[in-house]
Amino acid sequence: MRLLNTETVTLTFFAEPPSRYAILSHRWLEEEVEFEHMFQAAVVRMKGYAKLCAVCRTAHELGFQYLWVDTCCIDKSSSSELSEAINSMYQWYQQAMICIVYLHDVHKDAWQSGLSQAIWFTRGWTLQELIAPRQCIFFTQEWCSFGTKATLSREIARITGIDEHVLHTGNMQEISTARKMSWAAKRWTSRREDAAYSLMGIFGVHMSTIYGEGDRA
Repeated sequence: MRLLNTETVTLTFFAEPPSRYAILSHRWLEEEVEFEHMFQAAVVRMKGYAKLCAVCRTAHELGFQYLWVDTCCIDKSSSSELSEAINSMYQWYQQAMICIVYLHDVHKDAWQSGLSQAIWFTRGWTLQELIAPRQCIFFTQEWCSFGTKATLSREIARITGIDEHVLHTGNMQEISTARKMSWAAKRWTSRREDAAYSLMGIFGVHMSTIYGEGDRA
């Protein structure tokens, strides 16, 4: 598992996850910083680098030295590493001390009206990123915090259809398969396979990831 050092914005490899780390949940935008970019001098000119620095700064201010970000902490050129990461992702979000949720399309002066329209709630991968973490803090485009998963649970439940007690506890033992599928029904992923892969943690299963298998996933 690779993590970003929040002071130096550099990658560190851990054989086992450390006891304290933060994790980011966000919508991918233009020029996101991926693993290979981290070793290039031109990375500082990429649009995504400003977001990377901002989330590192935010995590550091919250008291965390290490942070996991899906864009740059996975070497996606390695199919085995990518498969391991996808199969471990729910657990990584679950073990994180805090999840920083960045809503790029919600503004600090209008977050109450803008929250329900946030694209973040329509993405496939963010379903597990909402349920798995013990605590989520929501941030606006300007990196202003405006609430947590606990304080916003009623509104989030209304937007997503996820039961409030699941948002508070992460416990899905009594939730039916049909109910879980209904949470994902209105969400979408850029690749067809990810519609299945993004649900593995929700259903507690592991499977090989084979991009190219399309709807057979």
